[in-house]
Amino acid sequence: MGFDTLGLSEAVLQAVVESGYENPTPIQAKAIPLILEGKDVIGASQTGTGKTAAFALPALSRIQPIGKPQILVLEPTRELAHQVAEQFEKYGKHTGCKVALLYGGVGYGTQMEQLAGADVVVATPGRLVDHFYRATMRFGELKILILDEVDRMLDMGFLPQVRKIVNLCPWDGRQTLFFSATMPPAIQTFAQWCLHDPVEVEIARRAVASTVNHAFYPVSMDQRDQLLLALLNQTDFHSVMIFTRTRKEADSVCALLKTSGHPKVTAMHSDINQTDRMKALAGFKSGEYEVLVATDVAARGIDISGVSHVINYRVPENAEDYVHRIGRTGRAETEGDAFTLLTADELDFAKSVEVFIDKTIERRKLENFEYIYTALLDDDRKPLRKKRPAGGGKKRRR
Repeated sequence: MGFDTLGLSEAVLQAVVESGYENPTPIQAKAIPLILEGKDVIGASQTGTGKTAAFALPALSRIQPIGKPQILVLEPTRELAHQVAEQFEKYGKHTGCKVALLYGGVGYGTQMEQLAGADVVVATPGRLVDHFYRATMRFGELKILILDEVDRMLDMGFLPQVRKIVNLCPWDGRQTLFFSATMPPAIQTFAQWCLHDPVEVEIARRAVASTVNHAFYPVSMDQRDQLLLALLNQTDFHSVMIFTRTRKEADSVCALLKTSGHPKVTAMHSDINQTDRMKALAGFKSGEYEVLVATDVAARGIDISGVSHVINYRVPENAEDYVHRIGRTGRAETEGDAFTLLTADELDFAKSVEVFIDKTIERRKLENFEYIYTALLDDDRKPLRKKRPAGGGKKRRR
C-alpha cells in the first residue's frame, strides 16, 4: 500500500513524495483513511512510527486556505510544538496553508504576525489561552482539533487549560483527534467528554521497539559517575542521549563529561531559556554535539534521527518514562541501545520497568572496570570476588 492509495489531496501527496516517503507506517495506514472520512480518532503507537504524519497529512488534505485557524494542534512542550509546526509546514507547502506556532517564554509580536492569515495553529495550552484573552486567537472557523501527547499534558497539569480550550472550540461539525501513549482513568473520562463516537487505532500502551537492545549496568552508588564515563569510553556511539531525573543532575553530568574528554556535549532542561534549548537541540541534530544530557523534557516525541544510544543515568521512577526515553533510539527500523545504570536503591523501579514492558532486562558488567563490590553484581547470589588459592589460604607474595 502506497500513500497514493489513501485518498490524500494532490498537494499533500506531492509533499509526501518530495519528503522521500514510500509506504505508510501501520498507524498512518490505519488512521489516515479514518481521519479523511471525518471520524473522531483515538490513536496510539510506539514512538518513532510516524504519528505526526498520521494526523497532519489527512488534516491538511481536508481544508482549503482561508486565512483563519481551521486546524488546532495542542502540544505539551515547546519543543514538541516547534517540531510539529515544522512538519505541518513541510507537508502543507503546496497547499497554500500558513502555520502559526504559539508557545511561552518568548514575545508575542512574531506570534501575532503569524496568526494573521494562519490556517493551522500549533500551540502549547498556556500561550494559546493568553492569545485568546488578547483577542488575537479566535476559534470560530475551527474544523479539526488535535490533542497530542494528552497523557503528558495531564502529567504537567495542563488538563484544566485543555478543557477550557476545548470548550472554546465549535462543537457542531468539529473533528477531534486524540493521541495519547497511555489512557489512565482521568484521560478516559476526558476523551469520552470531548470526542464523538471515536474510532480507536492501534493502542500500544506498553510497546517498545524491537530494534532496541536493553541492558542494566549494576553499580555501587559511589561509582555511578565512573561507570558512566567508562561506558561512554568503551562504546562505539554515533550520538548519545543521557537522561537524568533532575535539572541539577543534568547540569552536573554535563559538566562531568566536559571535563572528562567529551567536549561535544550540551544540556537541555526547563531551567535553560527557550532560545538556548532550541540551539542545543539543533546542534545535537546537526552533529555539533555528540552527547545531549536532558531531563524528561526531551523524552517524548522529539524527532532526532540517528541516536545510537540512550543512557539512563538513573532508573526512571515512572516505568512509562523509560519507554518514552528509550524511544529516542531504535527509530525507523534502525537498531539502538538503551543502557541504564542501576544502584541498589533503584531495584523496585527496575522491576516496575520490566513488568511494564513485559521483558526481563539483561544485567551486564563492563569489562576492565574496577568495581567496588555491591550485591547487585552477584551472579546467582554468589558474591563477585577473586578466587582464593585451594585450601582457602592467602595468596603467597612473589
